[in-house]
Amino acid sequence: MKKITFLFLFVVSSICVESQSYIGFLTDNYSGVNSVISNPANITDSRFKTDINLIGVSAFGGNDYYGVNVMDAFKDDYDFDLDAKKSPSTDNNAALNFDIMGPAFMFNLNKKSSIAVFTRARSMVNINEINGETVDDLDNDTTDDFYVNEGDFNAFGQAWAELGVTYARVLFNEGEHFLKGGITLKYLQGGGSAYATGKNLTVDYEADFFVIGGEPQARITTTGQVTYGRFDEFDNDNYDYELPEKATGFGGDIGFVYEWRPNYADYTSTSADGPTYANKNKYKLKVGLSLTDFGQIKYKNGLEETFDISNSVREDEINDEEDLNSVLNNLYILTNSKIGYTATLPTALHLNADWSFTNKLYVNLNTDYSLISKGKENASRISNIVSLTPRFESKWFSFYVPLSMVENNGFQAGAGLRAGPLYIGSGSVITALAGDDSKGADVYAGIKIPIYQGSTKDKDGDGILDKLDGCPDDAGPIENNGCPWTDRDVDGIMDNVDECPDKKGPQENNGCPWGDRDGDTISDNIDACPDEAGAIENSGCPFKDTDNDGVIDKNDKCIDVPGTVANNGCPEVLEPEVTQEIQKTLNAYAKTILFDSGKSTIKLVSNGVLDEIVNILGKYPSAKFSIEGHTDSVGSDALNQKLSEERASAVMTYLIEKGVSSTRLSSTGFGETRPMATNATKAGQAQNRRVEINLVK
Repeated sequence: MKKITFLFLFVVSSICVESQSYIGFLTDNYSGVNSVISNPANITDSRFKTDINLIGVSAFGGNDYYGVNVMDAFKDDYDFDLDAKKSPSTDNNAALNFDIMGPAFMFNLNKKSSIAVFTRARSMVNINEINGETVDDLDNDTTDDFYVNEGDFNAFGQAWAELGVTYARVLFNEGEHFLKGGITLKYLQGGGSAYATGKNLTVDYEADFFVIGGEPQARITTTGQVTYGRFDEFDNDNYDYELPEKATGFGGDIGFVYEWRPNYADYTSTSADGPTYANKNKYKLKVGLSLTDFGQIKYKNGLEETFDISNSVREDEINDEEDLNSVLNNLYILTNSKIGYTATLPTALHLNADWSFTNKLYVNLNTDYSLISKGKENASRISNIVSLTPRFESKWFSFYVPLSMVENNGFQAGAGLRAGPLYIGSGSVITALAGDDSKGADVYAGIKIPIYQGSTKDKDGDGILDKLDGCPDDAGPIENNGCPWTDRDVDGIMDNVDECPDKKGPQENNGCPWGDRDGDTISDNIDACPDEAGAIENSGCPFKDTDNDGVIDKNDKCIDVPGTVANNGCPEVLEPEVTQEIQKTLNAYAKTILFDSGKSTIKLVSNGVLDEIVNILGKYPSAKFSIEGHTDSVGSDALNQKLSEERASAVMTYLIEKGVSSTRLSSTGFGETRPMATNATKAGQAQNRRVEINLVK
């Protein structure tokens, strides 16, 4: 076994898959049935009556280990090992992707729904977590010995065919907001698969360890565990390929597309069976979200074997074996074996936004995100990608320049076009031709038969097709066969809505002149009571006196209760008098109001007393009261004056908040000027610190 063998196998398999097939082409509104692979909702409300794809092929290649100048690579003296730029890491990844879109067609069931049927053949290979630094060490001309410390890796490859049926329909179409959805169901036929995983793998190659028959012979010492799975006889050199038996499955895609159509009215026309849409772009912004390739293929006859490869063997022992299966089974220890395994499709989430500058110039932002983790076994996986694609688009020709950031490959620039039935392009051709360190390349091409929606003509722009328009040169409504309405009485109101087409009248009265049915000189359009004579100041209605007390309702504050004119129509109510006893009770309560020391804030304990005062004042709704604050002589005159005013105001504020009218209350402070006891003693000072509530006479 030679070092170049390891190097060759790694380089050949180090092909990084990109995210989606036909990069750039699928952003085109004229991609037709092909667009079903990125979002099944795309096929309805499209530019096509029907679209038939004959054949389309897309292939992707990339490399996160080697970077090359594509133009130099075709030169005779180009040395791949010496001239290519290497990017080894402990986690180099590998994959390969081919996508063949076979015969496919779509057609519209009606204006709101469409269906598509397609065939597709695909193959993908993923190799993850290859230790590229170890591979780089193999290219050492100073010795034939080498040591590979690979650690863990997993590799998986599968090929399969799809027969898909897609249904899509318009879900919401109201004004400038439009939503459509679609779903694809796919029958899957496995075309073959194989996978290998390694745990704690090492390889120690000693070139001249043995001498047998005078010839040096290498020893290969390996450690770790290898699991090898494949469908039956996949690695048999004598195997005559046939589709694997019992290798089928089901999958699907689902997607939605929202369109913002601020000028939606400009794109409608009318035909005999109602509204339709002209064959041109209708949206300013289109946003698509889809989930693709959820599903699995079950290889019921597949074989999975796990080996402990901790052993030392001679190189000629490996060379004597027929294939990898023989090497593993004859030279290493089989620790586990089972029949049947499941292969998972490359499930991915796609978010797409398309902005329309004009009917022919667009820019598209697309993100594809793999929902399959890098280390997942028996699963195909796409690389994550973000693409920005400006494009020119017309009915028979489109041109696009995708600019992408691809996982493991970095930046890539490409170009593509569609010319009638032909589409061709690449998501990386510019980068591949212009760069010195190109790690990716892809190409696609195909041919189809597009049958576009027919164009419509409406010369007068009234939304009625000329062939159905009674007046194709003069705009008019469909109710009048496309002809304008007349206005016999020349009042500015067309006869179709004028209830008095031979008499002038305002629009508010449907073209009829206003009358005065009750003869009160107020025209019916402003008369609130057009059948009863009334006063102008009462909007043409007679004034009422519901309680017959001589005070009309508009002046009567008690409409349903007879009263007096002097009391605005309300009955006179005698209010009780505030007696000396009530006055004493108020001040008895007021003197017990307590404040925080040196402050005007009322202590919570006094709330009950204040509420009693509120109850008393409520019994005398017309009486007015003065709230007076007093202090002792401790402190300065100015400070005591201010404190007495603030305490009186605080009590008044509390009473107002509890419902006493502010018009009935006033507050003032007297400071220390009106003592009711001597300030020489503590007891006297306590009596002087008080609030009084007195009737204002």
